[in-house]
Amino acid sequence: MGSERNEHSDVSGVTTDGAAWLASAGTYPRCTLAHWEERPDAPVVLPCGAAFDVVSVPAIFGRRMLDRLWEEGPGTGPVAEYRGRMLLFAAPGTAQRLPSLLHWEEWGDRGRECGRTGAIPPLLCHGTGDAVTVPALVAADRPGPSGSRWLVAPDTRHPWLPGPEIVLWAAVRAARAAVRISIFPPADQDAKVYDVSRRR
Repeated sequence: MGSERNEHSDVSGVTTDGAAWLASAGTYPRCTLAHWEERPDAPVVLPCGAAFDVVSVPAIFGRRMLDRLWEEGPGTGPVAEYRGRMLLFAAPGTAQRLPSLLHWEEWGDRGRECGRTGAIPPLLCHGTGDAVTVPALVAADRPGPSGSRWLVAPDTRHPWLPGPEIVLWAAVRAARAAVRISIFPPADQDAKVYDVSRRR
């Protein structure tokens, strides 16, 4: 789903509308926005389950998932990087449904127990009752120890978010791709900048 860039975006790509969407996840959105006005370079902890769920993936596998989503699929919603993991913002309810889909398809823990080659690594699903740290609105001059940053920044009040079936599809494709490329030397691990104008 397409999204229009707000002209008031900063260097990280988070727009005023994107910040309003993030803040809407909490109980007191105005307080969150006021905090960001004073400290736009500060990460913030936000609850999951209302505006979004988050699927946390190991960084290298997450980059493979993003490649599949942008090259062969519908694109993504916002995506962040935090402490060596990739945070995929997903539709509310994804955290509850995705583990059962992985189990049903035998790609999760059961796949590893059965010795399946290219099993999907542990995906941490954050939904109702959980909270996540989101990167600052403004990129810091020097990255902090957490390595927190936006890869696909929020830029609209109503972003399109993938549901559990799309996240599962991307994870399965990434796992299969990992098996195919494992005989080749590792590629450059720098994260790509994804063209959000292609978001569907």
